[in-house]
Amino acid sequence: MSLTKPHRGLLLVLALLVILTLAACGPKSSGSIVEGKVNVVTTFYPIYEFAKEIGGEDANVINLLPVGVEPHDWTPRSQDIINTSKAQLFLYNGAGLEGWVPNFLKSLNSDSKAKAVEVSKGVDYIMTDEEDGHDHGSEEHAHEGEEHADEEHSEETGTDSLHTDPHTWVSPKSALVMAENIKESLQSVDPEHKSGYEERYNKLAERLQALDSKFTTELAKLPNKEIVVSHQAFAYLARDYGLKQHAIMGLSPDAEPRGQDLLDLAALVKEEGIRYIFFEELVSDKLAKTLAGEAGVETMVLNPVEGLTTEQDKNGDNYFTLMEKNLQNLILALQ
Repeated sequence: MSLTKPHRGLLLVLALLVILTLAACGPKSSGSIVEGKVNVVTTFYPIYEFAKEIGGEDANVINLLPVGVEPHDWTPRSQDIINTSKAQLFLYNGAGLEGWVPNFLKSLNSDSKAKAVEVSKGVDYIMTDEEDGHDHGSEEHAHEGEEHADEEHSEETGTDSLHTDPHTWVSPKSALVMAENIKESLQSVDPEHKSGYEERYNKLAERLQALDSKFTTELAKLPNKEIVVSHQAFAYLARDYGLKQHAIMGLSPDAEPRGQDLLDLAALVKEEGIRYIFFEELVSDKLAKTLAGEAGVETMVLNPVEGLTTEQDKNGDNYFTLMEKNLQNLILALQ
């Protein structure tokens, strides 16, 4: 049966509605642009939380990364480009975490006044020969007049084989640097509310300093210092609090380890008397469980705080509650 023109038009409309409904079911960023406020777009959870706390009632903060999504392999959508083009501030971690940022900035509307800020700038970066899959050593940042800290690290180190470990926020010491950068960026685009940003930053900084002090005190008491983790995300935490990290996978959580690497790690676990293999909730725990089975030990969560699971979001978890759980799990594992 042939369809009349009106019928064909109706089918097209219905098909479009189905497509839009399916698109609406996909993971979304949090929020939309609010007129009359400083609009801040952040790339993933820790930056979002700190920006919300420091911004308070003066800022509308939109997080690009949806709940339950791991940031290493996420890429933005067209709506994210539209929102960021209208925002006053775009905050990203840098150090190679978000490999999509250079092209994203180039895609913003030509009249966009969004100021891009790399919030990990000023952290004492850790260099590693592990691949992270983001090719961040060759990034060229696109905003004219913006200074970006993702420099040619090969020149600094004298070798092309080193990469920056981007997991800066996992240490409260580095998180303090990042929070101050966020505060200063808010003050630069909204000087009218400078004192409010300063006051709220000071409260956040006090909590981060208390967390730093607790990690320092509690971990110093423990006799064991070796941790085995599924994903090489804890180098800053290890460096700042006297631990030694052994990772099943590299900087990217979807990297594939060699069979020999797993055997070597199993031998290390047995030799050092390590009792737990740490895994994280936003990526598969299969390899961690495989290694734990091979070595005859148990698994436990160590959270890199890259994002919240749906359950953590519902429970009201945040950077501080997750880091407190990390500390308790480290204490249990390293006794």
